[in-house]
Amino acid sequence: MGTGEGRVAVITGASSGIGVATARALAADGYRVALLARRSDRIQALADELGDGAIAIEADVTDRGTIVAAAERVKAEFGGTDVLVNNAGIMLLGPFSSDQQDDYRQMIEVNLIGAITATEVFLDQLRDGGGDLVNISSVAGRTARPGNGVYAATKWGMNGWSESLRQELQPGVRVTVIEPGAVATELPSHITHEQTRQGAEALYGQVTVTAEDIAEVIAFAVNRPRHLTINEILLRPAGQA
Repeated sequence: MGTGEGRVAVITGASSGIGVATARALAADGYRVALLARRSDRIQALADELGDGAIAIEADVTDRGTIVAAAERVKAEFGGTDVLVNNAGIMLLGPFSSDQQDDYRQMIEVNLIGAITATEVFLDQLRDGGGDLVNISSVAGRTARPGNGVYAATKWGMNGWSESLRQELQPGVRVTVIEPGAVATELPSHITHEQTRQGAEALYGQVTVTAEDIAEVIAFAVNRPRHLTINEILLRPAGQA
């Protein structure tokens, strides 16, 4: 019997990368998992792979109505949510200019407002179960560099909001912030600024830290006994500056 037997986890951005790996890790621990993403074919394939106890729900964190519908379905089919993993995110790097204005707005709406919306919608369910909120931030939530200013702003915002929630929701809901450095995922492929994308893909192509490594850390944090809360985990590939 897994450590999560009987518990329910909702994962946003569950169609790729850390979201997929986290779903697999928690399902292996006995969790029932609700997979939320826009790409319904991908999450349905993952739900089929995971079998009973996994459901795919097409949802977009920038569309509150779809998140409300997802929460209602999780309540109806699983009885509620014990763990919410706010994983949906995009990293649209590039020089700061008007050319990137759509990218800036999209990052703020997905990375920050999307996580806030999903948490607001699922909060009553988390409170009912004595739950865990896991926010996927980034090393960019601790330090900024040229070309990642708005992305960093969303992650610094995630960290500040998470720390406030940690104090507000304890002891009933535990809040954990995960801050990965470079992880081998498809994140850089979405960058619209050509030169930046090529550089990022070259860098990320050499990264040895996998989504599975991060999922293992998430599973560890949420499976701790209730008297312990792991508030913040900062992790990088060995050798990353």
